Amino acid sequence: MLRSLSSLWNCQPVEGGRPPRGSNLALFLACSLVGLVAIAGCRIPSETAQAQQAQPGQAGGPGGGRPGGGPGGPGQGGPASVETAIARSGALQEAPTYTGTTQPVRQASLRSQAEGRLLELGVDVGDSVREGEVVGRLDSRLLSAAVSQNRAELAALESQVAQAQAEVSDARAQAAQSEVELQQARMDSDRLQKLAAEGAVSQQQADQAKTAALSAEQVFRSAQERIRTREQAVVAAQRRVQAQQATVAETRERQTFSLLTAPLTGIVLERLTEPGNLVQPGNEVLRVGDFSALKVAVQVSELDLGQLRVGQAVEVRLDAFPDEPFAGRVSRISPAADPASRLVPVEVVIPNSGSRRLGSGLLARVQFQAGQAGRVVIPEEALEAGGEGNDSVLFVVEGDGAEARAVARPVQVGDRANGRIEILSGLQPGESFVLRSSRPLEDGQPVRLSILSER
Repeated sequence: MLRSLSSLWNCQPVEGGRPPRGSNLALFLACSLVGLVAIAGCRIPSETAQAQQAQPGQAGGPGGGRPGGGPGGPGQGGPASVETAIARSGALQEAPTYTGTTQPVRQASLRSQAEGRLLELGVDVGDSVREGEVVGRLDSRLLSAAVSQNRAELAALESQVAQAQAEVSDARAQAAQSEVELQQARMDSDRLQKLAAEGAVSQQQADQAKTAALSAEQVFRSAQERIRTREQAVVAAQRRVQAQQATVAETRERQTFSLLTAPLTGIVLERLTEPGNLVQPGNEVLRVGDFSALKVAVQVSELDLGQLRVGQAVEVRLDAFPDEPFAGRVSRISPAADPASRLVPVEVVIPNSGSRRLGSGLLARVQFQAGQAGRVVIPEEALEAGGEGNDSVLFVVEGDGAEARAVARPVQVGDRANGRIEILSGLQPGESFVLRSSRPLEDGQPVRLSILSER
């Protein structure tokens, strides 16, 4: 055939110049057809050989925790390709999630304790304040006038006390004089009574002396009563002074109310009045929140109440920061459920002392840990069939790089749910286990970690 092709390719034109037009066209078509057939015949054996060489390498099967998809089959040597995962503690079932809104852990209102026109208010919404810091001032002229008036009244009352005490002194002096006169009158009466008995003086003189003694005694008693009256007046005046002193102290304290101070350390949430407005006692001026921590109030179903306790750790996610979970704890569980909805108010506290300061009013999703969160949970497909009761086998990867080996390890399993299973014993958090393999594994078999392996 090659010879005929060669003769065709080497055909020469007829003597005497150009061949006839019809014969030249037929010859060209015949040469082209024969060339194509020759080229196709040469390529077919080559492709057949390549296909025959590729067939032995197609052994292997789909992968799982036991046999797996990938290059190589049971009959091939070398490490088996495996996909590994890291054992972690967790909950078998998804924990319930409840929504709430972030709020400052404490809130307080700054209210005026006195009446007056607001002169200054030096903070605005978002400003930080410290407890006791002066943030505003009221017009204190009326309070100052009241303090002055009360002090003047106090001085007048104190003068009344001094006057009453002077009257007591006078009464005591008069009483002392009356006592001396009484003693003299009694002595005269006694002497004249003796003389009258002896006949030295008349009985009338003796009787007059006795009457004078009785009069002196009456004067002395009146003087003593006057002393008691004056002393009572002093006590009453002193009590009025004490009352007025309390009034002065109260007025002075009210004068200090003209200085508005922050009720707690935090951030101003709301400014409710402006300078120039008249403020009455009890009017709210500012609202301050403590953002050292945030609280989230959620309504929990009574069915989940048995899983909650005060101090329990929870995970909180905010829609404002979807990729950043926040750790919190249960701070309060209401003792009473809503009789209509059967929901129980539960309060969760989130620390807020990090570099990112969270605000209030954010939508929060609170997830309470359910079940035995301390147990290792793995995909059920990683287990090898075998064992009795709750016993099974999985392969743990030991060693690194070329020294990696798959070691069969018996484990005790617990509950199963949603394709996941609890490991009660035999596997510790942080250990690497085989999730899928390219072929069935044996204890101690060398393995090579795939790019999908968790490290």
